[in-house]
Amino acid sequence: MKKGKIIFLNGVSSSGKTTLAKSLQEKLTQPYCLLSVDNFMGTIHDKFRTSEYRESARQTLRAMHHTVKLFSDMGLNVIVDHVLEKQEWLDECLELLHEQPVLFVHVTCPLEELWRREKERGNRPIGLSEEQLSKLCPKSTYDITVDTSKGEYADTIIDALSYPEKFTAFKALKSKHIL
Repeated sequence: MKKGKIIFLNGVSSSGKTTLAKSLQEKLTQPYCLLSVDNFMGTIHDKFRTSEYRESARQTLRAMHHTVKLFSDMGLNVIVDHVLEKQEWLDECLELLHEQPVLFVHVTCPLEELWRREKERGNRPIGLSEEQLSKLCPKSTYDITVDTSKGEYADTIIDALSYPEKFTAFKALKSKHIL
C-alpha cells in the first residue's frame, strides 16, 4: 500500500499553524486528515494537566506520533500541527516517520506578531510563544520555512507536494542522530 503524505507543520503557539492547516485542507485536491497537538492534549481533562500527571501528557503525545505513522501507513494523507519543544519528541517523530513521505515545514513569524496574536486570541498565556521559541526543535533543517506574517503559504506547500523526492529534512535529521 502506498503511504500517505505527511505535511508536518512545526512552530510555536500563535505562529499560524492551525490557520495554515485549515487553508491547506480547503485548497488541497485530495483529503488530508488534520492531527493537532491541541486536539490530542485536549483529550486530557484540565484537572489532570498538572505536573503530577506529566506522564499522561507524555503518553498522549506518543500516541499522537504513532497515530501520524498509522494514518500514513494506511495510505491516508495527514497534516500535523505540532510544537516540537522537546528533543525527545523530535527524536520519536524521526524514528517513527523518517521512512514516510514527510514534508517538514517550519511555521514562523516575528516575535511582535506572536505577542499580538496571543493578545488577540485570549486563550493562551501571554509569553507562551516567546518561551517556546528557545525550545523549538530543530533550530534548522526543514524542507520549507514560511513566515505567516508575510502572507498565506498554502499554495507554496501544495506546490512542494508534487516533488516528494525533495522531502529530505526528516531523513537528514535522522542521519545526524543516533536514536
